[in-house]
Amino acid sequence: MSSHPPAPRRPKVTLRTLQRKKAQGEPITMLTAYDYPTARIVDEAGIDIILVGDSVGMVVLGYETTLPVTMEEMLHHTKAVVRARPSAMVVADMPLGSFQVDDAEAVRNALRFIKEAGADAVKIEGGRERAATVRRMVRAQVPVMGHIGLTPQSYLLIGGFVRPGKSEDERERLLEDALALEAAGCFSIVLECVPAEWAREITRRLRIPTIGIGSGPDCDGQVLVFHDLVGLTPFPPPSFAVRLLNAYELFRQTVEEFRVRVEQRSLFPTPMTGG
Repeated sequence: MSSHPPAPRRPKVTLRTLQRKKAQGEPITMLTAYDYPTARIVDEAGIDIILVGDSVGMVVLGYETTLPVTMEEMLHHTKAVVRARPSAMVVADMPLGSFQVDDAEAVRNALRFIKEAGADAVKIEGGRERAATVRRMVRAQVPVMGHIGLTPQSYLLIGGFVRPGKSEDERERLLEDALALEAAGCFSIVLECVPAEWAREITRRLRIPTIGIGSGPDCDGQVLVFHDLVGLTPFPPPSFAVRLLNAYELFRQTVEEFRVRVEQRSLFPTPMTGG
């Protein structure tokens, strides 16, 4: 792999930045981060958006799905990312149960991410059924990113991690979902595992940026889970993820070398003596 110097400190990425990039055809970059050092790495590499995703449940906390992740856990990790003072926009994922019960509670929880954790925006899953919630959040001065296609928080309802793409009716519903979220005030929409042709059409029809994950090359931007990108998980990445490093094995070998050197009493240099 080639080595590049860290990106210079840059102006804060804002909603205007993303809209300008879409207008000028400049790809938008987005990665997850869940802690201070990872946020520093991602930001210094020049990424536009840091997503504090509820994927933290699976790649950091050891849950089997994202469903058990709580508001308090998401706030905790968002605060850690914000402490890195990134130039990237910080978007916090709203976990299951934090916005589905009623709109008033959804707004209160969204405001907690802004006021308590310091996030720049929140992300919620769902299409037309979330439009009213999005409107309430935007009226409360909370920027909202949408998320349609494969929606992991719907895992139980739809019977697994089901990708869209089986019928023309489904294609129309996805487009209507995207248009409804845009009309409600979303500043961007994540398209997860949407067929590339559908994602291209949605991207063309929307005035706001689309961020793809497993949805082909024609979205306005792309997002991946950091741990999938660098190979920092003990399990295989999703089929659509790009793995550019095997950090899990690199870290394991490093820890093993530490163990061997300690056992051989060869880890540390000769102690300094007083002069």
